[in-house]
Amino acid sequence: MLGRPKFVLASGSPRRLSLLNQAGIEPDALRPADVDETPKRGELPRACANRLARAKADAALKSVQLDDELRGAFILSADTVVAVGRRILPKANLVDEAAQCLRLLSGRNHRVYTAITLVTPREAFRQRLVETRVRFKRLSEDDIQAYIGSGEWRGKAGGYAVQGIAGSFVVKMVGSYTNVVGLPLYETTTLLGGEGFPIRFGWLNATAV
Repeated sequence: MLGRPKFVLASGSPRRLSLLNQAGIEPDALRPADVDETPKRGELPRACANRLARAKADAALKSVQLDDELRGAFILSADTVVAVGRRILPKANLVDEAAQCLRLLSGRNHRVYTAITLVTPREAFRQRLVETRVRFKRLSEDDIQAYIGSGEWRGKAGGYAVQGIAGSFVVKMVGSYTNVVGLPLYETTTLLGGEGFPIRFGWLNATAV
């Protein structure tokens, strides 16, 4: 795209790409990072999200530095962590993991943290951490088994996707909804705009879906 700096999203998440598109931002490239997302022993949720977002940004920067077309681009990475107290819930890939997460979240408050890291064209790193508090209704075993049958939980932090069926589990939410989906749009666009990225460039002729 002419008229604005290059922009790289260091993620392969369809949800994060969709949220950026919603804000009128179209990445020039996707550079998902192959990073081990296992929390370190005793690592707190905030620290885990910050560490992983930074690691993803580092990996994407190394890739971009080798690409003549993208060198000097803005790079955005993110990592979302779901936690009950200090306990970090997994990104569920197995049925048993998802069921365990849902039983733990049932009738309780939990917190969703998304860390975002922005690498500027001068390779300066900027980071933000956003927290949203969420309360689920009490889930019956029928709720849990039917939700597992939907498959929506696969690969999702905490074993659920709030933008799908699990949105009906939410009794109360305090904070950013897009943070729970995977990318806090207000903080992301504010961070980009503050570093000189023209966030309104794609708004012209944008049509709401």
